[in-house]
Amino acid sequence: MKEKLEALKENALKRIEEAKELDVLNDIKVSFLGKKGELTAILKGMKDVSKEDRPAVGQLVNDTRAAIEAALEKETSKLQKKLREEKLKREVIDVTLPGEKVKMGHRHPNQIALEALEEVFVGMGYEVVEGPEVEYDKYNFEMLNIPANHPAKDEQDTFYINSEILLRTQTSPVQARVMEQGKMPIRMIAPGRVFRSNEVDATHSPSFHQVEGLVVDKGITFSDLKGTLQQFAQEFFGKDTKVKFRPHHFPFTEPSAEVDITCFKCGGTGCRMCKGSGWIEILGCGMVHPNVLKNCGIDPDEYSGFAFGIGLERVTLLKYEIDDMRLLYENDTRFLKQF
Repeated sequence: MKEKLEALKENALKRIEEAKELDVLNDIKVSFLGKKGELTAILKGMKDVSKEDRPAVGQLVNDTRAAIEAALEKETSKLQKKLREEKLKREVIDVTLPGEKVKMGHRHPNQIALEALEEVFVGMGYEVVEGPEVEYDKYNFEMLNIPANHPAKDEQDTFYINSEILLRTQTSPVQARVMEQGKMPIRMIAPGRVFRSNEVDATHSPSFHQVEGLVVDKGITFSDLKGTLQQFAQEFFGKDTKVKFRPHHFPFTEPSAEVDITCFKCGGTGCRMCKGSGWIEILGCGMVHPNVLKNCGIDPDEYSGFAFGIGLERVTLLKYEIDDMRLLYENDTRFLKQF
């Protein structure tokens, strides 16, 4: 028995010393000290040892177990330390290297311009209202004094889903929906995406954004419209900005006008931005047509109002001196990060 234990200890210590991996050490531990290990098998043979020799053999067994466990613990610590050192060498951090810059997103130039525009009108007591992009022909055309076969439909050719449903060509349907509710007075702007079958070029797109405004109340005049747009132009483009109204025609307003502002680049003296004229067109407007008020259930003899429509991309291009509308949609970070 004594010879067996000595041989077992020598064999175990030799294998532990030769082990180069933690998994191998674990296998050695199981093969010698596990439930079915070699030392356990010897302990099962203690019943065959005489009573006189049992204490001495038991002590020898305990000494053998202790020696193997101590050797396992020592070699395990040694291998773990070695693994940590190798890992630290592989994962060393050079604190002198420049850190990786975190790329942060930010608002799109269209969104920046929209928020500035909304801030101007909200400051004047206007409410921001949104509506559906998929709209009924009734709200997009008929209630706005554009009946079937009206020539204005050619100018606003759109994408039809069927004969009654289409992608809206303007955000004016939102105005019609608000007027239809009959809650007076109305002071609102309606920003949103609109759709027209335009060819894509530097100033056109089949999908773009509008911000349309509407005021309906008793005693509203063209002077109120002029004062409102003058205030908007000065707050949005600069306090020295002047406005000019040119007669125009829109089916849903009468009288109607196009609005120009003095070029904020040259101050009205003439430059490349304004093509030498000193003026830049920014929007269309007019007094709400009596037929539109009637269509929406409002008495034109009691109420009057004005409306205007601003192309968001247009004022964005002007405000930031961008010469191609397509840049707003190409997702080129070299361009977008400038804002």
